Order: sequence, then structure tokens, then C-alpha cells
Amino acid sequence: MRSRRAIWIAAAFLLAETAVLVDGFLIEPYWIEVTHHIVHGGTPAFGTAPLKIAHLTDLHTHGLGVLERRLLAKLAAEKPDIIVITGDSLSSFTGTYGEVHELLQQLRAPLGVWIVRGNRENGRPVPDERAFYNSAGVHFLLNEARPIRDSVWIAGLDDPSSGEPDLDAALRDVPAAAYTIALFHAPAYFDSIAGRVPLVLAGHTQGGQVILPFIRPVWLPRGCGRFLGGWYEEKGSRLYVSRGIGTTFLPVRFLCRPELAIIDIQP
Repeated sequence: MRSRRAIWIAAAFLLAETAVLVDGFLIEPYWIEVTHHIVHGGTPAFGTAPLKIAHLTDLHTHGLGVLERRLLAKLAAEKPDIIVITGDSLSSFTGTYGEVHELLQQLRAPLGVWIVRGNRENGRPVPDERAFYNSAGVHFLLNEARPIRDSVWIAGLDDPSSGEPDLDAALRDVPAAAYTIALFHAPAYFDSIAGRVPLVLAGHTQGGQVILPFIRPVWLPRGCGRFLGGWYEEKGSRLYVSRGIGTTFLPVRFLCRPELAIIDIQP
């Protein structure tokens, strides 16, 4: 009797392990969750028209595969006013900039597609960076800001974990009354700039990528600080850290689906 019970227990554990592996490697990495968030502009400078932002990060793309095509379909359904990408579009080790270009040139939004560097781009820089992104129809920002509408500006910073972010340089030309949205990759930098801009978007953490119940993520990259995913607020500034689209090191996600964050800023 005990032997039979032991066999059933072993079989149950084997079945559970198989289910976890199937979910982690074959289901969750391709199961994009669209999250919706409402933020209030809070200042007259924002104007009277809402702004719908699609926030992408950590694409880690290998070109137009299953995951990327699902992402494009969801973006088409959401119809954002603007798409922003907070770094690490390049895949971890074997990815190429040709694959990045293949995906980026598919992205379109009325107010443009805007991108900043992640640690992957700093680790393997592309020659003639601005020309590369221009050829894909994407606006590249490096410690600089540009207006996207009336008094709404996008400020893009170098990756804080691997580069040299300079918020003073980025905000130099921004009117004092403007509503500014800051983009950078590694979220720990938020503690250094909180209070300077109302809204910040970042990535880098992949949300932990593999989450075990009641246990903190086993590993997070340098530059995450106290941030994992979701909303944080300090000194009047709000930060959203997205779980990102792709994966790093291993193509696995568990209890941590890829995320397309849609942020609606209301007047």
C-alpha cells in the first residue's frame, strides 16, 4: 500500500513539474497581458486632450516571431497616440540589430515611436546609432527632450545601469511649465530624479521573470534597486516599471507574463 501511495505521489510531482515547465517555456513567454492605467495630467500645461501611451520595454527581439506578431496585433487593437520603448530591444547574446530593425519598422503611432538605450544597447552599440533608428522610423533620445504635443515633452535618458544619464541636459530646453514624461531603462535611477518630472517610465526588471509564491525573485539585474514592477510614487513623481515583452538569459516566464502597458493620461 505504501509503495503504491509513493508511486502516486511521485507521479503527481512529475505531472506538476511537467505542467510548470510547459507553462514557463511554451505558454507564458508568448501570453502578453495588456494592462491599462489612468494617470491625471494634473497641470494646465498638459492641455485638454487625453494622451494614450503604449509603453514597451525589454523586447529582446529575434525579429518577427510569434511573440512579436502578437504584440503588433495588440498594438493595432489599442491604437495608442504614441509608442515609447525603454531600452533593451536587442536580445541578450545572439540577437542582431537587423532583427531589432525588422520589428521597429513595423511600429507606428500618430505622435511617433520613441526609444532610449538599455544596457544591451550600451554593451553592444550599433554603428551610427541615430541613422539606424531614423531608418526604422523611430525617434532616438539620448539625454535630450522633444515636444510631442503643445506643452507635452518626452525626455529620454541614457541607461542608468550601464551609461551616463544626465537629466539636467535632457531638461535644458524644456519649458518650465511643460508636462514632461521621462524615459529610461533601469528603474533605480528614479530615486535620484523624483520630484523633477511628473511621470517616469522604465523597465529592466522583467518583473522578475520567474516568480515563486511567497519568495522574492531569485535574480534581478543590477540597477533595479527597490523596484520590481508596477507603480511607485515619490516627491510628487510617479514611476511605472513594466514587466517587458521579451526574456533574458533563458526564454522562460512563470507567474510573470509579458506586459504591454497602456497608460492613458487624462487632463
